[in-house]
Amino acid sequence: MADQIRLIKKYPNRRLYDTQTSSYITLADVKELVLEHGIFQVVDAKSGEDLTRNILLQIILEEEAGGAPMFTSDLLSQMIRFYGNAMQGMMGKYLENNIKAFTDMQGKLQEQVRSVYGENATVNQDLWAQFLNFQGPAMQSMMGAYMEQSKKMYAQMQEQLDSQTRNLFSGFPFPGFPSGLAGDKSAAQAPDAAPPATPKK
Repeated sequence: MADQIRLIKKYPNRRLYDTQTSSYITLADVKELVLEHGIFQVVDAKSGEDLTRNILLQIILEEEAGGAPMFTSDLLSQMIRFYGNAMQGMMGKYLENNIKAFTDMQGKLQEQVRSVYGENATVNQDLWAQFLNFQGPAMQSMMGAYMEQSKKMYAQMQEQLDSQTRNLFSGFPFPGFPSGLAGDKSAAQAPDAAPPATPKK
């Protein structure tokens, strides 16, 4: 079956076993499967737990530790801040949709190059490299501006949600506090309020 999932087992010694080829493979081999759009699943050999995401994250970590990382420290910090946030799920879907859109655009550009210069693999590869070198700075600038605009939009949206939440709970009375925002001591300790009168003996 062409669409059958390729099962890879991970053993306690951290070795990966490809059940299709009946041989041990490395993380680099798994990366090749990803580049070839292979459908696979990595599971713990003992418990059967799905470890596919863990292995993919290891590949990303190795790539980021190389000479040409994709993510800046600022971007990684922004992503970490979304964990545990109410918008975490939305942000994950947003990034997924944008990466898919970028991949689709790249595929269409490649089809246009092939339609103009033909299907000669060697020549087409060289022309495609030249095309990317020419378009690279423009595409990088466009994507950078797009991501910066998106980041500002989400920051504004989050600030608006926080403001709405504060306004929502400001109308609820809390025991031991005057009406208004809970914990707001400005009403109880106004700077111009007269000190309490000293009781007469």
